Amino acid sequence: MQIARSIFGNSLLKNYTIRQLSSSTRAMAPVKVGDKIPSVDLFEDSPANKINTGDLTSNKKVIIFGVPGAFTPGCSKTHLPGYVSSADSLKSEQKVDDIVCVSVNDPFVMSAWGKEHNAGGKVRMLADPAASFAKALDLTIDLPPLGGVRAKRFSMVVENGEVKELNVEPDGTGLSCSLANNIGKK
Repeated sequence: MQIARSIFGNSLLKNYTIRQLSSSTRAMAPVKVGDKIPSVDLFEDSPANKINTGDLTSNKKVIIFGVPGAFTPGCSKTHLPGYVSSADSLKSEQKVDDIVCVSVNDPFVMSAWGKEHNAGGKVRMLADPAASFAKALDLTIDLPPLGGVRAKRFSMVVENGEVKELNVEPDGTGLSCSLANNIGKK
């Protein structure tokens, strides 16, 4: 129920019956500091604009943060706006080349969500429609009320394709360690 509160907010919970929220399990281990970022195609603005994560992070310092869903309350009120408002300082103080938001949504939804939050030029909005990136990182969570498999809420710093910092919310959806004000503090 706590997971549902962080995703939907207390007021929305009154209208939903949430039976089961369970994280996915697999034999492989989740991504960890020191791992190479998997090479997966994500999409920016449309299905025609593929962005490969290996190419995106090659010879750059990139912050990637993942959210369970575009337009969900926690993601829209706190997570994305925090990175948008901190983008200039993260880029100048921490010498970050790109800040990327990834969600298991289609590229049109991600584009619209970015426009609503004035993310243009600050945070790149990349769609992971089949959860391929989230699965490759082993950072998925099964959230039936949101359509099934989604990305856990996380943030990471990737330098030249290698994970240098990783923050995964303990319950997969909370709003604490993966927020913009915590990135680069380790």
